[in-house]
Amino acid sequence: MNSCYEENLDKNFSKAVNLCETQHSRKDLFNFLRNGNMPEKQFAALEIDRISDSDEAEILVSNLTGCDGKIREAVAFKISELIKEYKKYFYPYPEIFANATIDINANISRMIIESLYSLKGNKEFSKKYLECIKDIIQTALIKLDSFVFRDKKYTINKQLFKLYWCLEGLNVFFADVNEAEFAELLIKCSQINEYTIREKVALVLKHNVKIPALLELKQKLKFDINYYVKNV
Repeated sequence: MNSCYEENLDKNFSKAVNLCETQHSRKDLFNFLRNGNMPEKQFAALEIDRISDSDEAEILVSNLTGCDGKIREAVAFKISELIKEYKKYFYPYPEIFANATIDINANISRMIIESLYSLKGNKEFSKKYLECIKDIIQTALIKLDSFVFRDKKYTINKQLFKLYWCLEGLNVFFADVNEAEFAELLIKCSQINEYTIREKVALVLKHNVKIPALLELKQKLKFDINYYVKNV
């Protein structure tokens, strides 16, 4: 099968219509997800109504990163729809969920954050997910420190975008966070001029933090110059 759309838009439309008008077995749908082209994978993801085993979950999750945005968004939507009932099948993929957290498509990031609430009870998932998030935050902060004034705004915003969604993910799993490991990163994030990042730091600190450095930061953000930050 082809890995992308046809060049001719009419052919694309005809393919999409044919997919919708034809009956497909579960085997067909997962074959589309494994080997199909763009419209086939997107269609299959939206048509799946349950996860029967770990193999099916792996096929679905494998399309959450590293493929076309239309596929990723369809898969993220389906996972958010099914994860409460079938969460045990998604525990093996903390790295993929961490990478999907910072997807360039904010709709995908939002659906992944929503899905993560269903995975909070698994300590192994939480531990590995937080390790990945910590690495992403550290790398983003290093890159932001290395930028100079002439760097393109898009380049800077890309790293801020990562921090924004990583802090959302950190908020989900904060009950399992080693506060000492994240304190310095949260302090650095709170010093960024972009208020939305400070707002997300404040969101994280709404939890019952215990170590002095975070208690001090929490108090500081209560008097932030930005209305939205100090009122979180």
